[in-house]
Amino acid sequence: MTVTSVVKDVDRLELRLVCDFEAAPDRVWQVWADPRRLERWWGPPEWPATFLDHDLRTGGRARYVMTGPDGTKAGGWWRFTAVDAPRTIELEDGFADDSGEPDDSLPVAHVRVTLEDAGAGTRMTVVTRYPTLDELEKVVAMGMVEGMTLAAGQIDAVLADL
Repeated sequence: MTVTSVVKDVDRLELRLVCDFEAAPDRVWQVWADPRRLERWWGPPEWPATFLDHDLRTGGRARYVMTGPDGTKAGGWWRFTAVDAPRTIELEDGFADDSGEPDDSLPVAHVRVTLEDAGAGTRMTVVTRYPTLDELEKVVAMGMVEGMTLAAGQIDAVLADL
């Protein structure tokens, strides 16, 4: 299992996911840069994602839909605020309604992905910060911690195909 830790920090209003991979940062970068690879791990196994748009550059956007086992759809969007390949990605992360538009009733988070050379591999840290404790608790209650853990656990299989 590549997931080293998932921590909810209520003082910092964040979820922090740390994973270690036996692959160089430029290879791990590809699981974020290539939407077809991203689809293989973004979301828990029973809620796979389909990326409708994916423009990984500062100012670019991504839209995706996750489909549950009963056919239920859950949309999401990203707005990339900083991209420094193959080291960091910063983005706004939000939920989308059925038409793909941002759903203002659900939290928008700031996410920072860092890929650090760790000798024989890469340490990936994903910090997701929420504006309020209520919003952090809302996504935790929705199963975000478990979902992040299951999703990231699929990355090794994607890296094996690179």
